[in-house]
Amino acid sequence: MAENDHVKLHIAMFPWLAFGHLIPFLELAKLMASKGHRISFISTPRNIDRLPKIPQTLTPFITFIKINLPKVENLPENAESTRDLPASKVNYLKIASDGFKEPITDFIKTSSPNWIIYDFVTYWLGPIAAKHGVGTAYFSVFPALVIGFMGSPESMMYGDYRTSPEEFLKRPKWVSFESEVRPSLFQIVRLSENLSPVGDNVSDVYRLGATVHGCDAVVVRSSVGFEPDWLNLLNGLYKKPVFTAGLLPAGLSPAGRNDDNNGGWSKTKNWLDMHEKGSVVYIAFGTETKPSQYELTQLALGLELSGLPFFWVLLDQRGLSDDEVVELPRGFEERTRGRGVVCRGWAPQFKIVSHDSVGGLLIHSGMSSVVEGLQLGKPLVLLPFTMDQGLIASYLVEKKMACLVHRADADGSFTPESVADSLSLVMVKEDGKVYREKAKEMMPLFGDRDVQDKCLDELMHFLQKPFK
Repeated sequence: MAENDHVKLHIAMFPWLAFGHLIPFLELAKLMASKGHRISFISTPRNIDRLPKIPQTLTPFITFIKINLPKVENLPENAESTRDLPASKVNYLKIASDGFKEPITDFIKTSSPNWIIYDFVTYWLGPIAAKHGVGTAYFSVFPALVIGFMGSPESMMYGDYRTSPEEFLKRPKWVSFESEVRPSLFQIVRLSENLSPVGDNVSDVYRLGATVHGCDAVVVRSSVGFEPDWLNLLNGLYKKPVFTAGLLPAGLSPAGRNDDNNGGWSKTKNWLDMHEKGSVVYIAFGTETKPSQYELTQLALGLELSGLPFFWVLLDQRGLSDDEVVELPRGFEERTRGRGVVCRGWAPQFKIVSHDSVGGLLIHSGMSSVVEGLQLGKPLVLLPFTMDQGLIASYLVEKKMACLVHRADADGSFTPESVADSLSLVMVKEDGKVYREKAKEMMPLFGDRDVQDKCLDELMHFLQKPFK
């Protein structure tokens, strides 16, 4: 054991106000707390109140710090996360988060953490922490392939590349190895609203570049076994320490994940028990991704056409201010009653996917869902919506880890037949056996405790070294 391994740290965690970020930050916080380190987990009151409960054994080590979200014009009342408002208003949440500068500075002065681990949106935090002698690490909940595709910090900040959406469709000039990782044109168009400033806002690309530029180290939700070339690329692009946090598989942090806090599992389990092993497809697109009305209709008709039993966790509205509530086709639930469940609330995803009757997942390519599916050996059908999801999906397809629902590159359109065909291929057909076998092969990579522990130990060894 190295002599600094016994040092216990005070680490502040400050994720972006999206549950796709809050949950991985919390999982990493729990793993670090299990090593005896003191964690200050910072977010808004409403977000903290909605987080899963932490195990009692960790409560002495994790303190939740509630900071009120600054009020800004056009941000709906009580909207404290991206799930609380439509996508068109997320920019206002970013502007509000820039108002955290003063309370975060006060926290640093009064609490003196050894490190702050933060997200890309609060790009201004690095210089503030450095002024007070506090180390900073950017934790990317995206794998290295996503942030590596974006380039060096300087190119992201000063925009000396990619002047048109079409340029994002090519392999970047700084990627020297062969790779098919790239988004589709329609995903670039969806992202375009964040590529240029809106009002007092700055772009996501600038935020990411400035965050990487201003931090002391970068931590990535990944492992060398998953994407060695892309992790190696980051070391060259960033010219600062890059560590992996592991893939953060569900169930490996102390006491696992509290997935039964709504008491509805027994009813769901009874429904799953009624179906044959490997026959049910689980459908979910995360806490942030709401399909458009067109996408929802095509999906529903495709599920109906497939004839497969399904459990669908459907997000049909993002917050009370979202006035574009999407609706299932008329009569869909009646026609599929018995073989299908549509759940419009929270669902214990890991428990459901763990059930023997679930034979595959139809997901958006968010990393948490990818990890949960593959750590359990369940094959994946992918329907990405946004650019980061498209990048992850293209990598998984390149590595034969998943099957992609075919969409038109220009506008993202797809047919019910393409949904049904992809599901039947991966779940049933002999030609799709390669996906089922590959998913089983990936279980050790995505769910091995030793791999996760090794990543955490290397990260903590770095953090425990005397800072500057």
